[in-house]
Amino acid sequence: MKKGKQVCDDHEPPSYQEATAGYGEMEAQFAWDDKNIRRTFIRKVYAILMVQLLVTVAIVALFSFCAPVRFYIQTHPSLYMASYLVFFATYIALSCCGELRRQFPWNSILLVLFTLSMAFMMGFVSSFYNTKSVVLCLGITSLVCLSVTIFSFQTKIDITSCQGVLFSLCMVMLLCAITFSIVVPFGYVPWLHALYAVLGAIVFTLFLAFDTQLLLGNKRYTISPEEYVFATLSLYLDIIYLFSFLLQIVGGGRE
Repeated sequence: MKKGKQVCDDHEPPSYQEATAGYGEMEAQFAWDDKNIRRTFIRKVYAILMVQLLVTVAIVALFSFCAPVRFYIQTHPSLYMASYLVFFATYIALSCCGELRRQFPWNSILLVLFTLSMAFMMGFVSSFYNTKSVVLCLGITSLVCLSVTIFSFQTKIDITSCQGVLFSLCMVMLLCAITFSIVVPFGYVPWLHALYAVLGAIVFTLFLAFDTQLLLGNKRYTISPEEYVFATLSLYLDIIYLFSFLLQIVGGGRE
């Protein structure tokens, strides 16, 4: 009898704590793996973004500092229209075609074309402003981006939950743009243009914080690590639009 009792005792089912301990270890491992994936994703996005920004700054500098290049592009506005068509086509493809932006090498090819077209347009626009204004706006944009990035990493405020506020601000910008297009033919209104530029700079600063927190993945809404192209595209556009609005605010035309 004692032997039989000993055998039964040896085959008793594990306790609740022992059963859940394995699940706890698995959850911890999955959480660790998810953090590693997210870190790799963030590094990848910022590495691509740095390349995009370096290319853009190089083209803007070329068009601003090199007089023959500046004269050539200013006298050939059709190049701007061609670059805008390339920008629009690649932007639609990368934004709307989810399978395409996840498929290598097409996503890389489209992203390169998108970056070059946008950089050309920014270089074309910058060529009409004096060099000091362009350099000043580059510096201000860099400081704003650095500050917003640090804020997004450190703050407990969840900007990803403020989608309604961002949408409302976009609608206000749209109404301002419509009003501006109606008023301009009757005469240029400097304060209206300045107001629109200030509003645009504020909106895209908020969008930069919004997209940064989506990238970090520690707030209510996140972006999938598979969408590194879309994440890079969003951050790049936020920075470019911020720079363009700052250029309209503080930029001075060439003499």
